Amino acid sequence: MSIEMTLQRTPDASARSLAESAARRDPRAEPTVVRLAIITLAIAFLSIFVVLPLVVVFVEAFGKGVVAYFSALADPEAWSAIRLTLGVAAVSVGTNLLFGLAAAWAIAKFDFPGKTFLITLIDLPFSVSPVISGLVFVLLFGAQGFFGPWLQAHGLQILFAFPGIALATIFVTFPFVARALIPLMQEQGTQEEEAAISLGASGLQTFFRVTLPNIKWGVLYGVLLCNARAMGEFGAVSVVSGHVRGETNTMPLLVEILYNEYQMVASFAIASLLAMLALITLIAKTILERNIDEDMPHDH
Repeated sequence: MSIEMTLQRTPDASARSLAESAARRDPRAEPTVVRLAIITLAIAFLSIFVVLPLVVVFVEAFGKGVVAYFSALADPEAWSAIRLTLGVAAVSVGTNLLFGLAAAWAIAKFDFPGKTFLITLIDLPFSVSPVISGLVFVLLFGAQGFFGPWLQAHGLQILFAFPGIALATIFVTFPFVARALIPLMQEQGTQEEEAAISLGASGLQTFFRVTLPNIKWGVLYGVLLCNARAMGEFGAVSVVSGHVRGETNTMPLLVEILYNEYQMVASFAIASLLAMLALITLIAKTILERNIDEDMPHDH
């Protein structure tokens, strides 16, 4: 009898032993030297690869004074690049917002044939080099491309113009809004939408009055990431832009051109705008992530 009771108590004793062992391995209980070494290594890594490059950008940008800095930004070519970048970002964000909302709603709320394939397509830009993406558009819309002769016959220009830059940017950025919303909408389920529909609400009324308020922070989060990527995109845009001075150079392209021409102040001045965008994006991203966590339903 005592042997049977001992065997029955063994699993409980083992579980308690594992719990006590895990508690003893609490990272906070590590020796002070080990903790300090890990923290120092992390700070050193961030300082070398994140903080130092940002500092260098701003030091170089203001290296010849504030007047030279703002003079570089006031240059017509710089203004053209800024306007083009903002315009492309606006078109990309607007297009991807519509696509992301529709795709996330369909994937999270409905089951349909080809759902897995759609999710795979959404992730495609993450696995394809931006340069390859740009080359695809060249093969489609170039003079010798699939649609090239038809476009030329109708006097339409896609490549080396705003439409080509916008299309390439849309392609590399379209996963961001959808990927920000899909897990959020899946976590929330369909109970509220079903209740609204049962009370007589239409599909649009359900979306704008029930679904959208629950995902507003996720929408802003996706838009933020999409905008940051659109304004900083280099590879795909470089292939389709043609590098026409004052016309088809976005801010990242102009930074490279000015740097290669040894116009350091102008190059780093524009780079500083992109760096400030990165910092603002990081701060906003942190705030939005906190709001998303608060809005997510939690199981108790």
